[in-house]
Amino acid sequence: MLFLTAHDGMLGPISTLFGYLMNGIYLALDKVGIGNIGIAIIIFTLITRLILYPFTVKQQKSSKLMAIIQPEIKAIQSKYEGKQDQQSMMAQQAEIKAVYEKYGTSMTGSCVQLLIQMPIIFALYRVIMNVPAYVPAIKEKFMNIVDTLLTDSEAIQKLTDFHKNNGLDKLISLEKQLHNFEGVGETQKNLIIDFLYKLNPTQFGSLISDFSTEIQSLVTPQYEVIEQANSFCGLNLSTAPNAMGFAISPYLLVPILAALSQYLTILLMQKQNKSKVNANDENDAMQQTMNSMNIMMPIMSAVFCWGFATGIGIYWIATSVFMVITQIIVNKQLEGIDMDEMIKKNIEKANKKRAKKGLPPINEAQAANNIKKMEENIERKEKEREDLINSQKQHIENADKYYFADEQNPDSLFAKANMVKKYNEKNNK
Repeated sequence: MLFLTAHDGMLGPISTLFGYLMNGIYLALDKVGIGNIGIAIIIFTLITRLILYPFTVKQQKSSKLMAIIQPEIKAIQSKYEGKQDQQSMMAQQAEIKAVYEKYGTSMTGSCVQLLIQMPIIFALYRVIMNVPAYVPAIKEKFMNIVDTLLTDSEAIQKLTDFHKNNGLDKLISLEKQLHNFEGVGETQKNLIIDFLYKLNPTQFGSLISDFSTEIQSLVTPQYEVIEQANSFCGLNLSTAPNAMGFAISPYLLVPILAALSQYLTILLMQKQNKSKVNANDENDAMQQTMNSMNIMMPIMSAVFCWGFATGIGIYWIATSVFMVITQIIVNKQLEGIDMDEMIKKNIEKANKKRAKKGLPPINEAQAANNIKKMEENIERKEKEREDLINSQKQHIENADKYYFADEQNPDSLFAKANMVKKYNEKNNK
């Protein structure tokens, strides 16, 4: 993929917008003498978390409301447990829907908040994964280096040879893509920038050693400026921690801190609903799945930040830290929230939407009454079914008494013949 021309597609406009935001932050830092991509990423993360804050609050409110709704849902599910017939399943869905309506929400209420956030989060990753593609100030610095390297008539060949001889195919398929174009145009320059950004300082030093002394003297000062901007707490942001292996180094802190901060975020998110969890919930299959995810997510954070560029790790850690702060604030807000008032507001919002669709308003008492009617209807049908079974059972018992009362061996041929005789006598009367 040509990252520097990857502004197209569904996420393109969002990524471009965030790129301009990152560029503005970097330029502002540069003016005060601290032009650093790592600091820019942290400030960038703070701003994006503030943008997502309203969605976070709504999502947590939905989670708190679900803690109240869940016991009623489980009671309905228990009532229909083991019943796989279509009528029972439809009745179960109808009752569950009525419960959600009673609280002014829907079965997809909490999912909507996540779906809104997902495109934003993916767009953020695009920007962080390849800063020069979306941040013009950084791209300009790299472009100066590329223009200097291309003054060498064999620059393309030297770049592709270095790429091939050092096993850097996983970074970007440079050799194949560079030779797909004639001449050196904007697309090729963008591709070279993508490649150069992914090199660590040692690899870059090895690359330019293949060029003339004159080119080296021009490129080195320019790269030192980029390296200073691309270094955070002694870590090169384009270098992945796994490039250092398992040797003790500051890079190891990135996946470790990512996992710890992720785990702390999970603990705080669970805190507000802790009082709603009981022994039965702990044995619930969904709860067990959530407990497994709570363990797996920090591990996955460590694995991803181990393999991705350190810039992604810094973003991941900053995100978790700001989420922890946000979660503490949200938890404080939700501690004093009046759930009855929140449910009332939910119903008012739901009624406005229903009015636009020409539907009657939700009435909490009516919703409860509908649930009661559905329960009575199910009980009535269940009683009718049991009565029918009992009636058939009694009919069979009476028939057995009539036909086989005097028979010693009901399965004998004589007993069968006698049964036919009695049947004919009975029906010919």
